[in-house]
Amino acid sequence: MLGAAIYGFPSQAMRVIAVTGTKGKSTTVYMISKIFEEQGLSVAAVGSLGFKIKERTWPNTLKMTLPGRLKLQKFLYQAKKAGCRYVVLEATSEGIVQNRLAGVKIDCAVFTNLHREHLESHGSFENYMAAKQKLFLKTGNIHVLNIDDPYFEKFANFTAQHKVTYGKKWGMITSEKLKTKNEKLNLKLLGDFNEYNALAALAVAHAYNLDMNKAVASLNSIKSIPGRMEIIHAPKGFNVIIDYAHTPDSLELVYKTLRNQPHISVEVEPRNKLICVLGAAGGGRDKWKRPEFGKIAAKYCNEVILTNEDPYDENPEAILEQIASGFSQTENYTKILDRKEAIRKALVLAQVDDIVVITGKGSENLMAVAGGKKISWSDKEIVLELLS
Repeated sequence: MLGAAIYGFPSQAMRVIAVTGTKGKSTTVYMISKIFEEQGLSVAAVGSLGFKIKERTWPNTLKMTLPGRLKLQKFLYQAKKAGCRYVVLEATSEGIVQNRLAGVKIDCAVFTNLHREHLESHGSFENYMAAKQKLFLKTGNIHVLNIDDPYFEKFANFTAQHKVTYGKKWGMITSEKLKTKNEKLNLKLLGDFNEYNALAALAVAHAYNLDMNKAVASLNSIKSIPGRMEIIHAPKGFNVIIDYAHTPDSLELVYKTLRNQPHISVEVEPRNKLICVLGAAGGGRDKWKRPEFGKIAAKYCNEVILTNEDPYDENPEAILEQIASGFSQTENYTKILDRKEAIRKALVLAQVDDIVVITGKGSENLMAVAGGKKISWSDKEIVLELLS
């Protein structure tokens, strides 16, 4: 509250749209921003993809999706000063629990979905869900809710002036209704899950009475989102996919989506392989996920290379061992701790029509290592450097 007071309670002069959920927050924030911007509205945005105030963008180097209290208030002040009418932000469960949104007036709360995540930091799944629910208790104007999510009811009972539901077949904004109104979604982005992110963004556009035809056109024009199923075409005739997937559900969705591409066959040899580079974040975070990652990789990938990924103060070797515990004794995998060398190995293995998929860091530009240090890192830049 002191931070808000120092900067003159900047959020009160704008409409703040907060997106929460386990998956899809970054993409949904990106989509909402694009829709609003292309309808002539001045927008600021903040999340794991970076900071944005109107046309100016800069990376998020905090290793925190939602900035700390003073940093967030300063950002909101800068957005207000620049003349932004709307702010779109990712509201993480940890950010909510740590009261980083104290003094921020939220006009619209968006619920994407709920899966097991951050169980160690919250103590239980119930606590994790309760953290997300606090956003809806705090927001009295607009609630945008995914009606298809199993936990929809847990978020639907909070009081709001306006509620907008979305889903594939049910809700106020649906894929079915868009088809009948000649506003058909025709996303260029890989993955069915992006349809839900798009529907969430369209539900927000509907809540603010924007032109829905233009909104759909904005989403259909998006070619890629940084670090979210981002495709790099290699000269040798294979593709590299970079994705942030950092939960078992997300990882399985990514692998399943790539397996279902027409040029990917389920034959293990000799071509059309899925070559997977993965790790798991350290620092005592969600250790339960690690063997699950191993099981999922064993199920979908033809080649698996385990590597380092934000170990913080944990032993990187021990993290890889925990992922490997999800493999059966007969399954082959390679451990290469140096992430650049792991990516190099994957690119060397790849042949025509194969897919190399690198998960866990997405568009992040730092790696967190021991002693509180952060080193400069970008999966995309490494891939481009090695391919060249």
